[in-house]
Amino acid sequence: MHAFVRVLNLSLIFVTLSAAVRAETDYGTVSLQIENDRVAATDRHYTHGTRLGWVSPRGEPPAWSQRLFDGIFHQVQGQRRLGFSLGQSIFTPDDTESIAVVEDDRPYAGWLYGGMELIVEDADDFRRVALDLGIVGPSAKAEQTQNEFHELIGVSRSNGWDNQLNDEPGFALFAERKWRDASRFPFAGVNGDVTWNLGGSLGNVLTYAAAGVALRVGNQLDSDFGPPRIRPSLSGSAFFDPVPFRKLGWYLFAGVELRAVGRNIFLDGNTISDSHDVSKKPVVGDFQAGLALFYGRARLTYTGVFRTKEFDGQPEADRFGAISLSFTF
Repeated sequence: MHAFVRVLNLSLIFVTLSAAVRAETDYGTVSLQIENDRVAATDRHYTHGTRLGWVSPRGEPPAWSQRLFDGIFHQVQGQRRLGFSLGQSIFTPDDTESIAVVEDDRPYAGWLYGGMELIVEDADDFRRVALDLGIVGPSAKAEQTQNEFHELIGVSRSNGWDNQLNDEPGFALFAERKWRDASRFPFAGVNGDVTWNLGGSLGNVLTYAAAGVALRVGNQLDSDFGPPRIRPSLSGSAFFDPVPFRKLGWYLFAGVELRAVGRNIFLDGNTISDSHDVSKKPVVGDFQAGLALFYGRARLTYTGVFRTKEFDGQPEADRFGAISLSFTF
């Protein structure tokens, strides 16, 4: 929790400073996403995620990417954007004191990856195809990230990392489409809208099909397609449209996504070697709510997430928080 407070304080300082920058040229949007369960006073399961990304500005993306857009989004009209990202996700069992395998709980696992995404969007329609490539296992450096950070904030080390999943190259190909209800409705002096979502993933890391819906109420609904999240999730757009200088934009949001899960390496275990595993639930749901703030060229969002049980024998559902700071240059 103290770590989240520090991140929030730094984010607010950054938002204040960045609002003073009014560049004539648009170089795209840079976003930092941090997800952690310390906000729920737990340290288990999906315990931490970090993702740093960039999405290109409006206008034609690089020439080398045009064939990809033409092949994937043939005859789809809209603004094209290209994105790149780096991320790390960390998973542990509930009992992090034991040095032995916790047989009835999920395995230790780390996922270090880089990603590329192609986006086509207009006022009320959003399409994205993304590919994440990386490594699962000790080479993902999740043990070092978690235990060094725990030492920094005065939290006990996790002792069972010798039992984590083995090194395995991983990939996940994501596709999704969002569309906003064109008939926005006024509510208590502000606007509201509904965004529908269909998508899924295919790969040895994650394979699932998903459907979701989100409701937003505020004064800056046209700036983005909801707050960005680390997949799997009901994620919005990393890019956004800045608000006029010295004006504050905002919206409240709530949403739900259901996923039919075919594979989750962090529960099913390694594909190409023997490892600890648990029996996953075939359907998982995320319920989320939060607040997005816009000031000049900066956007700050906070999302509270409730995730239903992911595997047989899991005693209770998980909760975690997600902070995203984005800046348009």
